[in-house]
Amino acid sequence: MAVYNYDVVVLGSGPAGEGAAMNAAKAGRKVAVVDDRREVGGNCTHLGTIPSKALRHSVRQIMQFNTNPMFRQIGEPRWFSFPDVLKSAERVIAKQVTSRTSYYARNRIDVFFGTGSFADEQTVEVVCPNGVVETLSAKQVVIATGSRPYRPADIDFNHPRVYDSDTILTLSHTPRRLIIYGAGVIGSEYASIFSGLGVLVDLIDNRDQLLSFLDSEISDALSYHLRTNNVLIRHNEDYERIEGLDNGVILHLKSGKKIKADALLWCNGRTGNTDKLGLENIGIKVNSRGQVTVDENYRTEVANIYAAGDVIGWPSLASAAYDQGRSASGKIVDNDTWRFVDDVPTGIYTIPEISSIGQNESELTKAKIPYEVGKAFFKSMARAQISHEPVGMLKILFHRETLEVLGVHCFGYQASEIVHIGQAIMNQKGEANSIKYFVNTTFNYPTMAEAYRVAAFDGLNRLF
Repeated sequence: MAVYNYDVVVLGSGPAGEGAAMNAAKAGRKVAVVDDRREVGGNCTHLGTIPSKALRHSVRQIMQFNTNPMFRQIGEPRWFSFPDVLKSAERVIAKQVTSRTSYYARNRIDVFFGTGSFADEQTVEVVCPNGVVETLSAKQVVIATGSRPYRPADIDFNHPRVYDSDTILTLSHTPRRLIIYGAGVIGSEYASIFSGLGVLVDLIDNRDQLLSFLDSEISDALSYHLRTNNVLIRHNEDYERIEGLDNGVILHLKSGKKIKADALLWCNGRTGNTDKLGLENIGIKVNSRGQVTVDENYRTEVANIYAAGDVIGWPSLASAAYDQGRSASGKIVDNDTWRFVDDVPTGIYTIPEISSIGQNESELTKAKIPYEVGKAFFKSMARAQISHEPVGMLKILFHRETLEVLGVHCFGYQASEIVHIGQAIMNQKGEANSIKYFVNTTFNYPTMAEAYRVAAFDGLNRLF
C-alpha cells in the first residue's frame, strides 16, 4: 500500500483549512488537504456564509425594488420564490469553488477528496468516494473540519417540513408561514431573508433579548425592524416537542403555546465535525458539542496536532477561522504569522446589517470606565439619502479623559464595511487611538465613512 508523505496535512478546506494550508505551503512545506466533499470551500462556501449572504443580497434588492418610488413607477411589487432567489447564491458558490481550487493548484497543494480519519498521531487514512483508501503520513496535522447544525435526538429532521440551516438550502417552495427556532445570528439572518420574501416568520428566542451580546441599543433596533417586517419574536420560550403534519408542523412550547406553520427551521446551536475523525485513536477528547480544546497556540493535547475554526468553538466566524488556521500553521512553520486571534469584529448580515468591535455600553458601565458616546444617524447622511438607505447609525464609545476609542457599533447599510475604519484606529497605540482622528482626517464626501466624523463631533460636543 502506497503512503504519501507530507510535512503538514490539513483536514478540511473551509476558511481555517485554507488559511493553514496556504501559510504552510508559502513557508516551503509539502502540504495536503483532505475534504469530504468533491469540491473545496467547506461549509462556509457550500452551506453557510456564502449562500446565506448571497441570498440576503438578492432579498435586499427585491425589497429595494418594491419600496423605492422610482422602481414602483415601472410596475407593481414583484414577488420572487425562495428557489428562484437561491439560484443567485448557487452562481456565487460555483465562482468561489473555482477561485479556491486555483489557490491550491498554484501553491502545489495536493487535495484529497474523501473522509479522513486518524490511524495514529502521524497517519491519516482517507476513504475516497470510490472506496479506495489513501494513507497520508504527516509530521503535523491541522484539524479544520468545521461544524454542522446541532440536531437534538428528539426532533425528526427527516420530516419534509423540518429543516436546519444546512437543509434549508434544499427548500423547493416558499412557505406562507415559517417557524424559526433559535434567535442567534443564523436564526436572525434567516428571519430577515424569509420576511423579506413576504413570509410570516415566528422567531423563537429562549432568552429575553435578541442577540444579547450586542450593544443593547443595536439589539433593540434590530428587534424593531424585524417586527416592522412581520417577524413575530417570542422571547423566553423553549420547545417541548415538534409535531410533524402532512401539510406543516406544530411547535409545542413549554409555556403551553402551540404554533402552527408550513415549515420549521431549526437554528439552535452547532456541533463540531469530529465524530468521523477517529480521535479516540490518538487520545483527543471533545466536549458535548463535538469541539476540540486547544491552547493559545491552537495546539491540541497531542503535540503535533493543531485545530482551528468552528471545530474549536468561539467565535465561529469565517473571518476568525481563516486567521486561526493561518496562525496555527504559523506556529508549525515557526514564522512571524502566529498570533492569538481576538478582538474580532462581529458581522451579522440581517436586514439591516450589524457590525461591532470592542466593548459595549453595559460592559463599560460594569467596569466603571468613564466613557462618552458619539452618534451619527444615517438618515442625515448624504450617501445614505442618495442610496435610499436611511435606516441605521454609527455609534462610537470613547474614554472621556484619554479620548481612546473603546468600541464601535454600527447598524444599517454597509455596517460590516464601515466598522473596519474604527477597527484600524482601535488597533493603534497611544495617542494614535483617539476619537480626534476622525475630526482631524478628511473623508470623501459623500460616503458612509463620513459618519465617523459626524459621530466624533457629536461625542466631543458632549464633553463640554
